Amino acid sequence: MITPNTIEQIKNRLDIIDVVGDFVKLKKRGSNYLGNCPFHNEKTPSFTVSPAKELYKCFGCGKSGNTITFVMEHEKLSYVDALRWLAARYNIEIEETEVSDKQKQQMQVADSLYVINKFAGTFFDDQLFNTEDGRAIALSYLKERGFREEIIKKFQIGYNPQQRDTLAKALLANQFNRELLPRTGLVTVRNETELVDNYRGRIIFPIHNNSGKIIGFGARVIGKADKAPKYINTPENELYVKSKLLYGSYFARMAIDKLDECLLVEGYTDVVSLHQAGVENVVASGGTSLTVDQLRLVKKYTNNLTIIYDGDSAGVKAALRGLDMALEEGLNVKLVLIPDNEDPDSYVNKVGTEAFQQFIKENKKDFIIFQLEVMLKDVGNDLNQKNILVNQIAETISRINKAEDFTKQQAYIKQCAALLKIDEGGLITLVNKIKRDKVAKEEKKQAPNDAIDQLNAEQFQTIETDNVGNITSNEEKHERNVLRILLEFGLKEYLETKTTIADYIFEELQGFPFENPELEKLLGLYKKLYEEGKEPDTKTFLYYEDNSIRELAISITLFPYELSANWDSLYEGKTITNADNSNQDATMSINYYKLKKLKKMFEENQSEMEKAPLEEQLQLIRIHKDLKDIEREITKRLGTVILK
Repeated sequence: MITPNTIEQIKNRLDIIDVVGDFVKLKKRGSNYLGNCPFHNEKTPSFTVSPAKELYKCFGCGKSGNTITFVMEHEKLSYVDALRWLAARYNIEIEETEVSDKQKQQMQVADSLYVINKFAGTFFDDQLFNTEDGRAIALSYLKERGFREEIIKKFQIGYNPQQRDTLAKALLANQFNRELLPRTGLVTVRNETELVDNYRGRIIFPIHNNSGKIIGFGARVIGKADKAPKYINTPENELYVKSKLLYGSYFARMAIDKLDECLLVEGYTDVVSLHQAGVENVVASGGTSLTVDQLRLVKKYTNNLTIIYDGDSAGVKAALRGLDMALEEGLNVKLVLIPDNEDPDSYVNKVGTEAFQQFIKENKKDFIIFQLEVMLKDVGNDLNQKNILVNQIAETISRINKAEDFTKQQAYIKQCAALLKIDEGGLITLVNKIKRDKVAKEEKKQAPNDAIDQLNAEQFQTIETDNVGNITSNEEKHERNVLRILLEFGLKEYLETKTTIADYIFEELQGFPFENPELEKLLGLYKKLYEEGKEPDTKTFLYYEDNSIRELAISITLFPYELSANWDSLYEGKTITNADNSNQDATMSINYYKLKKLKKMFEENQSEMEKAPLEEQLQLIRIHKDLKDIEREITKRLGTVILK
């Protein structure tokens, strides 16, 4: 674990404009910066970065956060990996908390494998571009295949020479741990002690993790494979777990995120060719069946998966594997089969980028319907086989089990029933039976109160928001405004009472509690820190561990608009844009909030008076009078106010 001291060092060094500016073209707009959002396609900039508050928010898609969350979201990294990324950027040495000897050993092995792989990647690159054999044999072959040098360098494609131990000697000469080298798959042991190269005479495709580090390699024969396998991949180790990887995801992640679609192909060269053609939202499964981990990796970027495979029978079968898992993960899966015995690599080179993209767009087939059409051809008129097929399709449809996908499920039932020429109602019954059986099976595994707890948790979500997270309830706007004053000005002096604005707000809020539980929670957290003698403000909650509190603090304090500096020139001798209106703002916000609460109290009191027996009405009338007195006192300070 990274020590708190290191995390604090990283936070203190962060410059949000410096980091975000590497990925977004920012223009200064008042005290903030504005640019096109990197998380969705937009023509009019709505992505706002505040250097003073060290936060960002897109008022188009609603994404918001701090420098660390930006790196996490943009680079698709975990919190720890984002910290490591930032530490490397600012040359901060990372201190780790004490870990067990076993954990320490595992970390040391992983770090060593990274270093070895990095060295090997540089070695393969040098062999390809700077040796006679590399240029004559490997580079010429790649260029014959249509690959340009810039795309070769982008993917760090290299070459391992044909000689027996060129890489092995280089590794040993640089004093890498001899015992670890075979674990990388780069070399193998012969005659018990001799180390020889494992990828001799092959084109090398480095495989990167989400932070761009090389975790393994794929080695392809040059030309056609005879007896040797076409590809050799790194054996699984501390870094490389094939079932959790998709080749090219590091280079494709931003394009997938922006286009909201992931194209999945089989081979490394398919990915490289499509990138070269400008189709960058593409990854490869490496010719293996799709796994749950790979599907979840896709879902980090998008819910839309389009699988592009060869049109032969092997390609069809490969495409159908993993379908049920994709449905369970909530992915919208489409299938495109490349015609004329072509693969994506050869087809895009044959027809060009525009025609390829048009072909994909026009030939996407729904995965479930395609599966059914393929199976129907095999079944023919065999009733027993057709009965099995009906059950298989019902099983597949039942996996679309999320509430929001109900309409999709019903559409599939309708289409499949028509293709199978069976009663739609019967297929619905069968799908529902399979779902009930699954639920019953799961219930046996779970505690009986789990469902009740889940229901209560769902009912507790009371905040109404629009598509970018803006509160729609009028009452909550006043609560949020009070919190904004507290976060921005709470530590300033309140001139009327000679205390702080925070003290003034806490005093005035007595008897006027917030209704929104999340806002009340943030208020309570602020008050707790304040009473402990700390000095809380927006930045205090910018790195708060609870994501909902962090996003709430950001949404409260950052706005899409701000006053133009031109106002200062219009009113000579006055400061409009940077005037300190904190006291006035606090007074107005609190009083408007209390008036809104009083209006609701009046309505509730009036409703009770209409229902209450005569002996209770006198008490309710006195309450009404007290509320009126408070209202008069507030309106006297503000002037005449009418609240709707």
